[in-house]
Amino acid sequence: MNNDYVRSLIERGKRIDGRSLDSYREIKLESGISKYAEGSARCKIGETEVLVGVKFEVGTPYSDSPNEGTIVVSAELSPIANPDFELGPPNEQSVELARVVDRGIRESKAVDFKKLCIKEGEKIFMLFIDIQVINDDGNLIDASALGALKALSEAKFPKLDKDNKVVSGEFSGKLKLEKLPITCTVYKIGGSLLVDVDSKEEKAVDARLSVNVGNGRIHALQKGKDIGFSVDEIGRAVDIAVKKEKELAKLLK
Repeated sequence: MNNDYVRSLIERGKRIDGRSLDSYREIKLESGISKYAEGSARCKIGETEVLVGVKFEVGTPYSDSPNEGTIVVSAELSPIANPDFELGPPNEQSVELARVVDRGIRESKAVDFKKLCIKEGEKIFMLFIDIQVINDDGNLIDASALGALKALSEAKFPKLDKDNKVVSGEFSGKLKLEKLPITCTVYKIGGSLLVDVDSKEEKAVDARLSVNVGNGRIHALQKGKDIGFSVDEIGRAVDIAVKKEKELAKLLK
């Protein structure tokens, strides 16, 4: 579809599928996708679909935070999701996707890293959050962030033996999230701001701003694309994200 046609629609406050500029497509969240992960979820926003798995591994703490565990987020973009994706090591897009999800969880302190400590200065839990994109029809950041939160909210601590090794298939309690920070990405096309672009609209995007919000408080911002936002546009984008937080957070409760 021609980018000029998409842009002309957006300029008139219209979209290809009839949504308003500040409306998301239908969102479906499902947990318990993997029997081998400690937590897992599927998130679908329209035709965009991602799977997220959470695994705990025992590791050694960093010297500057001996009583804190950590998270490690990775994202895989394969050709089955989008023919533009290529097999091989993580590329710039997959690294950015993982980084935005990581920052939202880390900066909001959704996970209390101190609760991931097994023995101070010696053993911690490392929380691996793996994102697998199944189908890319736009707005991967929001789908991945929402799926990660759903998987984390369902995650269970693995049971450890006397040597602090994981006992396969046994659990010792649920991971409790401190908050549910929502990531809403606001896209700029021409002079208009909108949310949840599909793949056709995404090709016409000039800039994007991913806003991580928890209880109305901004925890993280990540800008994408080459064109900038004015101060007024940033304020409007943040207002949109704060409004959408209330809407999306209900899906996790």
